[in-house]
Amino acid sequence: MKVRLTGNRWVLACALLMMVGVLVPFESALAVGGGRTMLRGAHGDRSVLPKTCRACHRGMSMKISGEEAVCLQCHGDSQDRQTMISQGYLRSTIGGELADIGDQLRKTYSHPVLSGQGVHRQLEALPEEVSNAARHSECVDCHEPHVVEKDRPFRGIGGRRIGNFMADIDKEYELCYKCHSSSVNLPAKSTNKHAEFKTTNPSFHPVEGEGRSLYVISLKEPYNEREEKPGDVSVITCGSCHGNDDPNGPRGPHGSNYAGLLVRNYEMEDLRPESPYAYALCYGCHDRASILGNESFPYHALHILGNPATNELGTSCFTCHDAHGSTKYQHLIRFDEDVVSPNEDDKLEYKATGVASRHGSCLLNCHDVEHNPKSY
Repeated sequence: MKVRLTGNRWVLACALLMMVGVLVPFESALAVGGGRTMLRGAHGDRSVLPKTCRACHRGMSMKISGEEAVCLQCHGDSQDRQTMISQGYLRSTIGGELADIGDQLRKTYSHPVLSGQGVHRQLEALPEEVSNAARHSECVDCHEPHVVEKDRPFRGIGGRRIGNFMADIDKEYELCYKCHSSSVNLPAKSTNKHAEFKTTNPSFHPVEGEGRSLYVISLKEPYNEREEKPGDVSVITCGSCHGNDDPNGPRGPHGSNYAGLLVRNYEMEDLRPESPYAYALCYGCHDRASILGNESFPYHALHILGNPATNELGTSCFTCHDAHGSTKYQHLIRFDEDVVSPNEDDKLEYKATGVASRHGSCLLNCHDVEHNPKSY
């Protein structure tokens, strides 16, 4: 007999059944009004998983080893997938199409999925509201396995606030904000990314919406400040910068060989030689020749390349710019105070003069060079 419930009552019913030890088939327990199953999307497709729920829910494996081990039986290496195929849980025609996410999670920089199991709670509040709560990143924090689809990887994940109500995540950045915005247990030096990307800020990379500036001279096609014709890219995503460093590998921010879980290299330390590789992340959208040709700022080359006359190396883009956004200044200006310090008048600030004219001044001290001010 199928349990026919509407709304979220099926969750409570299933929990009560398990508490009292009543055994029912998963397909029955997941059925709702009209016989419609809650298992939809890729995992509800019998041409992919012939035994549907039982492909994942078998014995106590998930309870003992956590859901990551179960997920990686199909989304791990080819040997594990072959085992699933031989046992009839996965179609052989699909097995070869699945990427090895486990390999991504073992890269130098990754979401810590493999280092913490069993921390996620179904009704946990995110962003975290308790300072001593254990930060974690498990498969089910980003993917709802009962409804996930190939081209909608975070379908079914809740957490988007609309007034006093919570709705399902609609955009990628909303998912990222669940852990990287106002959580009270953010790691040291971590910042509220939602605050940095706000479209009311003086400047921001265009993630939540198109940017404020109409004069980003260095942009390469197809990037544009505003979408004016088909093919223009005026809004990017978190995944534009964070994700797999192998463009031919599986998509998503599972792992990367570059610090910051970045898709390309980005040197953030001071006194580094400039090269296409050093700032490959920036040069993916911003033309290197334009930047070093001082088209947008007359001293870009001096700052980035350094001063050959004194054999001094340049500084990173990170020294002056925040790649997410600036809550104080135009042009993504945010000074790295490990490199930049207040001047002799104890001032550390940037003053813009106009927008299209691209003039301004800096009051600070950098590399023992006093800016009190230095104008351009």
